[in-house]
Amino acid sequence: MAKVKKQPRPKALPPKGFRDYFGSEVTERKHMLDQIAAVYHRYGFEALESPAVETVEALGKFLPDVDRPNEGVFAWQDEDDSWMALRYDLTAPLARVYAQHRNDLPTPYRRYAMGPVWRNEKPGPGRYRQFYQCDADTVGTASVAADAEICAMLSDTLEHVGIPRGDYVVRVNNRKVLNGVLEAMGLPEEAGVRDDVLRTIDKFDKVGEEGVRQLLTKGRLDASGAYIDGVGLSEDQAEPVIAFLTSKAADAAKTFENLRGAVGTSRIGAEGIAELEQIGDLLAAGGYGAERIEIDPSVVRGLGYYTGPVFEAELTFEIFDEKGRKRQFGSVSGGGRYDDLVKRFTGQPVPATGVSIGVDRLLAALREKGRIRSTATGPVVVTVMDKARMADYQAMVAELRNAGIRAEVYLGNPKNFGNQLKYADMRRSPVAIIQGGDEAERGVVQVKDLVLGAKIAESATLEEWKAQPAQTEVPLGDMVAEVRRILAGSEG
Repeated sequence: MAKVKKQPRPKALPPKGFRDYFGSEVTERKHMLDQIAAVYHRYGFEALESPAVETVEALGKFLPDVDRPNEGVFAWQDEDDSWMALRYDLTAPLARVYAQHRNDLPTPYRRYAMGPVWRNEKPGPGRYRQFYQCDADTVGTASVAADAEICAMLSDTLEHVGIPRGDYVVRVNNRKVLNGVLEAMGLPEEAGVRDDVLRTIDKFDKVGEEGVRQLLTKGRLDASGAYIDGVGLSEDQAEPVIAFLTSKAADAAKTFENLRGAVGTSRIGAEGIAELEQIGDLLAAGGYGAERIEIDPSVVRGLGYYTGPVFEAELTFEIFDEKGRKRQFGSVSGGGRYDDLVKRFTGQPVPATGVSIGVDRLLAALREKGRIRSTATGPVVVTVMDKARMADYQAMVAELRNAGIRAEVYLGNPKNFGNQLKYADMRRSPVAIIQGGDEAERGVVQVKDLVLGAKIAESATLEEWKAQPAQTEVPLGDMVAEVRRILAGSEG
């Protein structure tokens, strides 16, 4: 009889591009989400929760292939052979929700949403296939006041979570101005050359002015030595693009003057500049100067998606990369006006504008600035000296919890008391409660300040250590008050 092949044990690893998040990380993220939600709510936005799964048809950006949807989403076929997918952002679900419920929603509809999204893309260092976003959008108004409000709210949000002025800037541009530049270049309306130009413009932050000029015309050698073919424009045709990308000046008035030169007689370009001027005036009226929000024509995000104003929040402080080189932290948020998304469902244009904050990157930025404690405080641990007296220990922990103090009873093997203190140390517990038989007879407990004890252990003399200044005996009725005193001192 053939020997049954033993099944290999499964590898204790998450799928590629995913990771686990433990206590302090989850707590830090929740705290940030609450802070962001507080600002969104203060601006009058209402919360919305939609499913993590949408039909591929509703998502719209990706369509089913023969065997599976196109690369970019995690998708599968339902029992009726229809394709479903995990959401890749929070905006596409909003378009479906608004189209479905628009008769029951106020106009304009102001909503915020927070949660994980999934991208079926190649993971890399710090780049995962699941990550959190915080979005806020206004649907149903074409007023640029809505765009200005989003920019102001983004500025307030960054400051509220701990990014001070001077460490960030919200940069604003307008897709209509770029359309005006394309008109000034005399390019045909149909896709092809225009798409090539847009893709080249999108590389401005990587290759700079001269690199864009080369890519628009004859081509260039990249850093690896490979030759990249250019779009094939003449120097004269490329000039409006260069003028557009380099039009930012020391003051907004000069920037607008430069932009007018770049768009020439284009009507749509002039309309975009007028919108930027209006946004600037509205922000100035609200007290948002150029040190917080500035007009910057080099912002060219989402060229095929946005239809009007676009904005991006960039953190300007320097960090060291993995090779020890200084670089700016970079973008943590972006958004803009997208007037065509809901139209897919309704057939009628529905104006909309919004912003998305990358929570994981913002958390990383706060850690770089030392604004987040790397470890969270654990619970008070009530130790167990006698298994037969478990009811007494449960009464103690209940008293602490009823007083609003996070606490737990040690539930492991109590035989080795040292292991109980090691457990408290691993839990980052600030206090341990100890009561043996002698203390129980006298109606007292020992309250051990574990934080102070750790400090003493680092540098104390033998006499200081024997004096046990980190451990205090108090009547059982004073246990809560003593724990509160220690917690208040450790927090201070």
